Amino acid sequence: MVRLGRQGRGGRVFGAAAGSNVVRRIVSTLPFTLIVVGLLFDLLTPPSFTGSPFFSAAPLIAAPLFTLRSTALIGALSTVTVILLHIYHGTTWQVEALTELATVLTVSGLATLINTVVRRSGAQLASARGIAEAAQRAVLPTPAERIAGLHVSASYEAAQADAFIGGDLYAVQDTPYGVRLAVGDVRGKGLGAVEAVAVVLGAFREAAESEPSLEAVAQRLERALAREGNRRDSLDAVEGFTTCVLGEIPPGAGVLRLVNRGHPEPLLLYADGGLAVLAPAEPALPLGMGDLGGWPDRVQEWPFPAGATLLLYTDGLTEARDGSGTFYDPADRLRGRVFSGPDELLSALGSDVRRHTGGEATDDMALLAVARPGERQQDRRRTVPVVPKDNRA
Repeated sequence: MVRLGRQGRGGRVFGAAAGSNVVRRIVSTLPFTLIVVGLLFDLLTPPSFTGSPFFSAAPLIAAPLFTLRSTALIGALSTVTVILLHIYHGTTWQVEALTELATVLTVSGLATLINTVVRRSGAQLASARGIAEAAQRAVLPTPAERIAGLHVSASYEAAQADAFIGGDLYAVQDTPYGVRLAVGDVRGKGLGAVEAVAVVLGAFREAAESEPSLEAVAQRLERALAREGNRRDSLDAVEGFTTCVLGEIPPGAGVLRLVNRGHPEPLLLYADGGLAVLAPAEPALPLGMGDLGGWPDRVQEWPFPAGATLLLYTDGLTEARDGSGTFYDPADRLRGRVFSGPDELLSALGSDVRRHTGGEATDDMALLAVARPGERQQDRRRTVPVVPKDNRA
């Protein structure tokens, strides 16, 4: 089995960047190459042949790639080359020559117009991306590197290109009852899912501070989804639901408490490479489906020894498939492996799942790792940022 680690991903990033630079350099010389090819074609072929198509193509290719000034200069260079060639051939005032000149001038003018539109659209896209990043930081902020003595790392990778947030969520919070955390997956996509994420996270942050038990926190989230679903048409009050795991780590107790509402089972990675799947004893319905069942939530408790790391994730991880349709199994891939901290764990996990899928993702993936450091473990100060699909290697 391939060893999980950073090196493979870094190599792919470097290789992809180097390849992109080579392509960029080749494309940047293409307009000038076309002008030279058109010049040689015109000089080396009979008078009935013309290099006009090459001269017209040069500014069009430059339009989406170059600045407005450079595009205009390439158009001017094509035009001057056409004029000089007809002076050389003594055909300056012939109808064919004037038609060819008018064609190159028209195409050059269109190229400058295309360049202006492309640049304006690029500026609007950059502004939209800035707004999306600000919204992502407001709705789903990166947690602190250390919370109440625990090491924390989070990662969010959206499946949709240019997206920064979708229907997955995570939260970590220091409360009077210990460190409380949540990882969830809202049904649906798009802005409606983002709105539901905001509702769940807002309710969690308030309930985590005030409710004495995880069961009560889960009920607060249930009521918040029901209330907002009835108030907002964008939240599906009939078919909407959110799978979620709520966790609590009391200070100094060395235990971990979980409430699982229909979510993939968390994993507990031990310092010696051992791994435990924290499956609930009794399955429960997701949040938002309380009307279908009246049984109470039940907290389960597991030991959380020093050096152990709790890994929570959404189904974007377990539903990632390779070319043959095989699902990714995080427990199988991580069992027996030791990581120096939660950052390294998430970095290696993200790299490994991308190898498994060939770089293609069909669903958002949120990862949250919380480590209880051992007595001799060095304090680490690094986070894994939230990234969109198009920045992944």
